[in-house]
Amino acid sequence: MSTPYPFTAIVGQDDLRLALLLNAVSPQVGGVLVRGEKGTAKSTAVRALAALIPEVAVVPGCRFSCDPNAPDPACPDGPHEPGLPSARPARMVELPVGASEDRLVGALDIERALADGVKAFEPGLLADAHRGILYVDEVNLLHDHLVDVLLDAAAMGASYVEREGVSVRHAARFLLVGTMNPEEGELRPQLLDRFGLTVEVAASREPDQRVEVVRRRLAYDDDPAAFALRWTADEDALRTRIAAARALLPTVSLGDDALRQIAATCAAFEVDGMRADIVMARAATALAAWAGRTDVLAEDVRQAALLALPHRRRRNPFDAPGLDEEKLDETLQEFGGSGEPDPPETDPDPDPDPDPDPGGGPDGGGSPPNAPDSPETPGTPPSQDAPDAPAPEGPAPQESPGAGGGEQRAVQATEPFRTKALSVPGIGEGAAGRRSRARAEHGRTTGSHRPRGALTRLHLAATVQAAAPHQQARGRSGRGLVIRRDDLRQAAREGRESNLVLFVVDASGSMAARQRMGAVKGAVLSLLLDAYQRRDKVGLVTFRGQDAEVALPPTSSVDTAAARLALLPTGGRTPLAAGLLKAHDVLRVERMRDPSRRPLLVVVTDGRATGKGPDPVGLATRAARLHASEGTAAIVVDCESGPVRLGLAVRLATDLAGTAVTLDELRADAIAGLVKDARQPGEQSARRTAGSISMGRAA
Repeated sequence: MSTPYPFTAIVGQDDLRLALLLNAVSPQVGGVLVRGEKGTAKSTAVRALAALIPEVAVVPGCRFSCDPNAPDPACPDGPHEPGLPSARPARMVELPVGASEDRLVGALDIERALADGVKAFEPGLLADAHRGILYVDEVNLLHDHLVDVLLDAAAMGASYVEREGVSVRHAARFLLVGTMNPEEGELRPQLLDRFGLTVEVAASREPDQRVEVVRRRLAYDDDPAAFALRWTADEDALRTRIAAARALLPTVSLGDDALRQIAATCAAFEVDGMRADIVMARAATALAAWAGRTDVLAEDVRQAALLALPHRRRRNPFDAPGLDEEKLDETLQEFGGSGEPDPPETDPDPDPDPDPDPGGGPDGGGSPPNAPDSPETPGTPPSQDAPDAPAPEGPAPQESPGAGGGEQRAVQATEPFRTKALSVPGIGEGAAGRRSRARAEHGRTTGSHRPRGALTRLHLAATVQAAAPHQQARGRSGRGLVIRRDDLRQAAREGRESNLVLFVVDASGSMAARQRMGAVKGAVLSLLLDAYQRRDKVGLVTFRGQDAEVALPPTSSVDTAAARLALLPTGGRTPLAAGLLKAHDVLRVERMRDPSRRPLLVVVTDGRATGKGPDPVGLATRAARLHASEGTAAIVVDCESGPVRLGLAVRLATDLAGTAVTLDELRADAIAGLVKDARQPGEQSARRTAGSISMGRAA
C-alpha cells in the first residue's frame, strides 16, 4: 500500500483543512464539498485525512462494520452474538464517476430470491464506507440518480436496496467528501444544499508559498516513506487532538444567544429551508470542541457561516457562490449577547476605514484571489451597475450587409426567460439527462428482453410468463414457481438523455444594434439555463468579421458559457458559412469522443450571409446542407426584426432540415405552441406555424 501524503505537510489551504477536520470531529456536520481549480491539493487533502481518523471497533466477520457496542439489529449479517470486538483503521472508499447503482448500494441475487426465497446480498461501496470516509472525486460529473442515492444515504444514515419486492437495509454512516472543478459543470442547487460545508480553494499567488509546495512535493515523490517519517510527530499530535475534540463534543453547550445568531444569519441571507441552520449549529459546536472549549462563541458562529452558507445562496447556475462578510458581521453584532437587537452605534468617530478583507486571502477565511464574486476576476461579465453596462438610448451604428464595420463593445443580455422544450427526435442511448427520449436504466418500463450480461432490472411479469409453460416438465409440486436462468427477463425502460447543445451565434454588424443584441444574448442565456436544468453539455461558436471561432469547446459548465457570451463583442461582416463549418468540425470531433451523445444545433442569426468570395449565400447553403446530410437536429432562432422581413433565417432552417423560431416564439409562455417531429419524411423544410417548435416530444 502506498504511503499517503501527510495531512500536516499540506501548505496553506486553511479553510479546506479546517472543514475536513470539523467533519472528522463531528461527522454529523454533513460532509464537505471542495470546489476549486485543478492542481490545488483537493484529492491529496482528502486522502491524507483518512490516516488521521481513529480506528473503529467492529464485529468480527461482519461485512457491514457493525459497532460491537451497538450492533445494527437490521444488519443483513446479524443478529450478532456478543464477543470480542476487533479493531481496524477507518476506511476511505472512493466512488468512481462511472460506477453503477448496484456497485454503489449493493446487489441482490434476483434468481435466488425468486427461486429459493433467499436474500443473497452483495454489499456495495456504501457498506464499505460505513464508519469511514466516502470520497467522490469530480462529484459534479456523477450521474444525478447516483448523487441522489448517495446523499439520501448520507442524510438517513442507512442504505435501502429494493428489487421487485425484495428489500435489504443496512447502516451507512460515513463522512462524505466530494471534490469538483466548477469549470466542468455545476451541481444542482438541491444537491449543493445536501453537503454540510463547502470550501472554495485556489492556488496561492505568493511565490514563497508556491516554492514550498513544489519543494515538499518533490521530496515526497523521491521517497514517500522518508518524507512521511519527518511529519510523524505532527501527525500524531493532530490525531490526538481529533480524538480529544470528539470526546469533548458531547459536553459543548450551544446557548440561546448562539442559536439566535445562527437563525438570524440564515434569515438575513435568505437561505431556503432549515438545513443551513442545523448544519451551522453542528459546525459551530464542532469548532468549539476543536478549540477545546465547552461554550460556542460568536467567532464559532461566524466561521460556521463562512463554511455552511455560501453554496446555499445560489438561485441559478449563473450566481457565483459567496458571502458578504460585512453583512455577516453586522448580523452577528446585531443579534449577539441578548435576545433583543443591539441599539444602533452612537460613536461620533467610527473607524472610517475598516479592514476590507478579514479573511486574509486564499488560505484564510475569506475569498480566494480568483473567487467568482471578485470584480477583478478574469472572464467575469461586467456587473449591472458597471459604467459601460447600460445601453445607449439610440441603436448602435449598424453596418450594411456588404460593409466591413468596426468592432463594438459587448452589451448586456436582457433578463432570461423560460424557453420552450426542445428535443432531438428518435430514441437515443446517451448519458442520463432530461432532454430527449432514450433507452435507459431508469424511467418507465416499455417492454422486456433477455438479459445481456448481469440482470439489473427484472421484468417480473415477463419472467413469470416465460417460466409458466414449463412448470409441469420441471416437476413443480409446491406453490412456488420453478425458475431457471433462461426464464429471467430484463425490463426495457425509456427515460431521458442529455444532449450536446451547440450554439452558433451571429455576432456580426447586422446584429449590432444594442437592443437587438441584448435580446439575442438574453435568448441564448435562457437556452443555456434550460441546458443546465436538463444536464446537457454546451458549446459556443461565434462568427463575425472574416471568420468563426470556438468561443467555448463543449463542456458541462454552462456558467462558463454565460461568461463568454457576456463578453462577446459585435461588428464586422457575416461569415455564416464559416460559422456552420466550424460547428461541423466541433460536432465531428465530439462524435468521435462520445458517439452516444446526440447533438442539437442551435443557430442564432438573422440569416444574412456576407464575407469573402463571390457567393457567400451559396457557400452558407452548402454548409447547412452538410449538417442536414448527417442528420444533425437543428433549430434556427430567427433574430430578424422590423416591419419588413426577408425570411433568410427560414431559408437557412430549410437547408438545415430543421425548424425556425422567432425570439418571441421561443418563450414558453408564448401563445404559439411547438410543432412536434418537424423532421418527418417529406417535411424537410422549415416549419413556422401557430403550433410549437420542437425536435421531438416536449420534455
